[in-house]
Amino acid sequence: MSKLLTVMLVATEASGDDRGAGLAKALRARLGDNVRFIGTGGAQMAAQGVESLFDIAQLSILGVVDALAVYPRAMKLVNQTVEVAAREKPDVVVLIDSWAFSLRVAHRLRKIAPTIPLVKYVAPQVWAWRRGRAKVLAGAVDHLLSIHTFDAPYFEAEGLATTFVGNAALKVDFSKADPARLRKSLGISPQAPILLVLPGSRPSEIARVLPSFGEAALLLKASHPDLEIVIPAAPTVAAAVKAQVAGWPRRAHVVEGDQAKLDAMKAATAALACSGTVTIELALAGCPMVIGYRIDKLTYALVNRLVKRPITLFNIAAGAIVAPELIQDDCTPENLAREAALRLDNADIAGRQVAAQYGALEKMGRGGPDPSDAAAEAILKIIA
Repeated sequence: MSKLLTVMLVATEASGDDRGAGLAKALRARLGDNVRFIGTGGAQMAAQGVESLFDIAQLSILGVVDALAVYPRAMKLVNQTVEVAAREKPDVVVLIDSWAFSLRVAHRLRKIAPTIPLVKYVAPQVWAWRRGRAKVLAGAVDHLLSIHTFDAPYFEAEGLATTFVGNAALKVDFSKADPARLRKSLGISPQAPILLVLPGSRPSEIARVLPSFGEAALLLKASHPDLEIVIPAAPTVAAAVKAQVAGWPRRAHVVEGDQAKLDAMKAATAALACSGTVTIELALAGCPMVIGYRIDKLTYALVNRLVKRPITLFNIAAGAIVAPELIQDDCTPENLAREAALRLDNADIAGRQVAAQYGALEKMGRGGPDPSDAAAEAILKIIA
């Protein structure tokens, strides 16, 4: 009988939960009952047998102000995670996404359990800003699993072994998505246009992005009376989304669950999307979109000059603004509604954008090997 391996997976965000679940499933497929999982994650990782040490929703933050507000609690959770790792002595610790939390866990584990292999899954975006993070990460972990082909040179130059595994968002399966099922479940006619509103998966995004998206949707509803508004809500923020939408003067459909989200993406005529992984999923679904984002003013003032534009991955891959990006002060209801109306009203504009999005996805590695399988293979080699 093979040795029982203990794998610690640490994720504190919705995107990390998704990647962690995929990795756990791929490892289980290879090892069967010879692997056990510990760590932190959300509902998807729980479904794969990772019982989280705490509710990760309390760490779904973004920006300086939010970070300061939860810092004491975050440090307690860092200590809790490190204590479990030191006690359980896993064969490997995989730190997924979440730069600040992962880095603190890595530094503390280095001091008290230096023999445990540390792997970072998803690199900080040093190609966009703060290249010094490559050196910081190289001093904190043993190996990097990168999701972008252009990551490796930055980290290998600092001596960090890097394996490209691909972006799991490019492997989202829309083969079973059914637009008609969504319309039927919500009582939407087959002919009615649908505006999809995707405000993010962090509480701070719901607080700062959804109000502008909501006002834009209501402006569009006023000029397009037959328009239906659909909002797929991430489990981490579903209650907050429903509470905010309940106060809107016009009806919006809030849906939950992965299947409903995929159905909605295929059914949508156009979308307002928070910057992030969801933009890749929308592009895969063939949905034209307008991208918007807001962070707290202090954080924006600190990072605005440091961040290279564009910020959307498929815009970067295309070397062009395929989907418009309305960031911070540009993310107004009027700007959002104007750009979305172009895509709702002009099939030629929408079609050209969809084609350009598909082209950018090809450059990003669409159709390549499954990232979770590649990550599992890399983890087993690291353990060996």
